[in-house]
Amino acid sequence: MYRNLQECIIDLEKNGHLVRIKEEVDPNLEMAAIHLKVYDANGPALLFENVKGSKYPAVSNLFGSVERSKFIFRKTWDSVQSVIALRNDPMKALKSPHKQVRNALSALAALPLKKNGLPATHREIQISDLPLIHHWPMDGGAFVTLPQVYTEDPENPGIMNSNLGMYRVQLSGNEYELNKEVGIHYQIHRGIGIHQEKARRKGEPLKVSIFIGGPPSHTLSAVMPLPEGLSEMTFAGLLAGRRFRYSYVDGYCVSHDADFVITGDIHPGETKPEGPFGDHLGYYSLTHEFPLMKIHKVYAKENAIWPFTVVGRPPQEDTSFGDLIHELTGDAVKSEVPGVKEVHAVDAAGVHPLLFAIGSERYTPYQQVKQPAELLTIANRILGTGQLSLAKYLFITAEDEIPLDTHKEKEFLMYILERMDFHRDIHFQTNTTIDTLDYSGTGLNTGSKVVFAAYGEKKRELCEQVPKELAQLDGFHNAKLIMPGVVAVESGPFVDEKKTAEEMKKLSVSIQAKGAIEQCPLLIVCDDSDFFTASMSNFLWATFTRSNPSHDIHGVNSRYEHKHWGCDNVIIDARIKPHHAPPLVPDKEVEANIERFFTKDAVLHGVVK
Repeated sequence: MYRNLQECIIDLEKNGHLVRIKEEVDPNLEMAAIHLKVYDANGPALLFENVKGSKYPAVSNLFGSVERSKFIFRKTWDSVQSVIALRNDPMKALKSPHKQVRNALSALAALPLKKNGLPATHREIQISDLPLIHHWPMDGGAFVTLPQVYTEDPENPGIMNSNLGMYRVQLSGNEYELNKEVGIHYQIHRGIGIHQEKARRKGEPLKVSIFIGGPPSHTLSAVMPLPEGLSEMTFAGLLAGRRFRYSYVDGYCVSHDADFVITGDIHPGETKPEGPFGDHLGYYSLTHEFPLMKIHKVYAKENAIWPFTVVGRPPQEDTSFGDLIHELTGDAVKSEVPGVKEVHAVDAAGVHPLLFAIGSERYTPYQQVKQPAELLTIANRILGTGQLSLAKYLFITAEDEIPLDTHKEKEFLMYILERMDFHRDIHFQTNTTIDTLDYSGTGLNTGSKVVFAAYGEKKRELCEQVPKELAQLDGFHNAKLIMPGVVAVESGPFVDEKKTAEEMKKLSVSIQAKGAIEQCPLLIVCDDSDFFTASMSNFLWATFTRSNPSHDIHGVNSRYEHKHWGCDNVIIDARIKPHHAPPLVPDKEVEANIERFFTKDAVLHGVVK
């Protein structure tokens, strides 16, 4: 396998997976725009050899497809899957002991290898020497988008008690003093936060090392949700087929394999404004106070290459990360959440806003009437587990006689809508935590959740065209079918909650006056029905990123019974609200400028069909 990023690039180029761009490219928006266009066309990895303002080349789209990622890890893929499977299910060792001994030896051989001093290949540089890539027009500055942020437990230091995470790093802009300070943005439920809190309690700074580049396995390790007892550093060696090599320099961990290393300290209570940043929900994350890291030293190895990606409305390169992780971890969620059979974080909806899940239903097999029972217990477990706890919407059911697949999103949602009792099976959690990047809630990290549970016999047939009762509604227009059982209706722009309450009551009364429309259980109030109905992806993205369940779910004939809310038909207000972050919109001038790379005889001609 690869000892460094350069060997990976040579291998990809040799096998037709990478294209070199020799012409000078501006890191201010141009590089990102080229990447986005090539990724969207399912194109190759890109090596930018001539980055304006920096002597270092940059590479992107390495993980642009699962096929390319599996090609990169082809020599170690099977053994890594086996080790993770053993961690998930230790009883497997009893079933095939000889195979598991080999797996254990593989893991042992992957333990980090400590060296002495700074490698001879590394030299000290400054932040201003790096490719300072500005990704989206409203970004607050240049960011590192594929960092490996390394910290150790202040109470129990050492590499086996470390955390390696991918937390974005702002290199320039805002109030940061170039070459002296950077910002580190991390969301809740992240390992670095535990280390920072321990350092704060001790009244001492947290030492941080940011690795960029190195073997691709090191990058993937920073985003892997690993089983208990398997460290990111061991996993990095396991996937690389080569031990992670490191040393301590001035008390900071330095990766000998990374292309770049930034070392520094986060001091207790010190923050600066970080952002905006065009993020993976398809909107900007706005400017907020986040930890300030004071730079100690920055290193680059000989022939260093700067890896980067661009995030935005899914799918993007991080979608491939998610698919790769799912293939590697397999059934890990089954061992982590008892009773669950499958959980799918819907990428089209920005991952965290929407989960589809299949659980078991074994609590009351003696009852003739089937209804959610164990499913509600499982739902609470899901919403209390790691990154899954950031979800806003959870649709959950149990297999009965019909096999289900949460990745068949339209069919799965139809199955739920056909079986739900909307008076009984909607369960809210209010004033709770949601994704840091989600601005649909009531504040940073703050919003609500809802569980839609369904189990039992089919209760309704879903409409396959717009019911006549929805064709003409006072104050609402352009009713269009999104999918069976789901209709979008346009309204005027969102004004405020008081006005919305009046509008939704008016809609409910209008529908009730025309009679029940049980075959259409879900109505989406939106700004543009044509957009919502253009694709399933548009519907999933706009509906679940633009709504806060406690505030934006309404109902036809809604009522409370013993503090439980129910209705005849669910209404989700998915209009854009004033407090939402702006969506990501490319710069038209930059889009026009990069066309020179795709014209006849240009290096990327033919990549985009």
